[in-house]
Amino acid sequence: MLKENHTMKCKFTLTGFTDHPEMKALLFAVFFIIYLITMVGNMGLVILISRERSLHTPMYIFLGHLALIDSCCACAITPKMLENFFSETGIISLYECMAQFYFLCTVETADCFLLAAMAYDRYVAICNPLQYHTMMSKKLCLQMTVGAFIAGNLHSMIHVGLLFRLAFCGSNQINHFYCDILPLYRLSCVDPYINELVLFVFSGSIQVFTIGCVLVSYLYIVLTIFQMKSKEGRVKAFSTCASHFLSVSLF
Repeated sequence: MLKENHTMKCKFTLTGFTDHPEMKALLFAVFFIIYLITMVGNMGLVILISRERSLHTPMYIFLGHLALIDSCCACAITPKMLENFFSETGIISLYECMAQFYFLCTVETADCFLLAAMAYDRYVAICNPLQYHTMMSKKLCLQMTVGAFIAGNLHSMIHVGLLFRLAFCGSNQINHFYCDILPLYRLSCVDPYINELVLFVFSGSIQVFTIGCVLVSYLYIVLTIFQMKSKEGRVKAFSTCASHFLSVSLF
């Protein structure tokens, strides 16, 4: 066995956006304002949808959960990023790093599945309007939402669990503004091939499945809209997809 004088790293340094002190205050102000707007806008939408009974429909329930996910995503990254603007070291522990990636991976995966569920909801609303309340019941909507969050948790647990097979030594500098998993792989003393393979298979499968659901749903939606004879009907059909199309575009 080769004896190497390696120190196992339990803490890492996030390099952030810049090393220039004069830029840090400006960037802090910009991202703090964006963070506040994100939180106020999304949580306002969540409260509005939860309190207004007329909005308790599948489309708005999905939109409310997307807003909640967006808030969680901002909370997972932004506070630590803002703290590091005025930190001399930018240190984050290994377990903080794992926790940050876990929550971010969970909400981003749930986001993908919720966007796919919303695409199916719009498909049913436009292509099968008479069967909408039967095919998109509140029970199914709840099952899709819970399933998206369960899938997100399982996906993140797999990758965080596999991080424990890695050992970190040598450089502890993460060239990023938050603790992403790929920069961690580059710091590992152990070959991360298995981790990278699992990440590629699971993340790739999720992306292909969810994007495929969105594209197929919109293909049927567009074909159905162009078959409509009235201009008013086509305009109304397009308007019902506007919120989901905006959500997909932003994502």
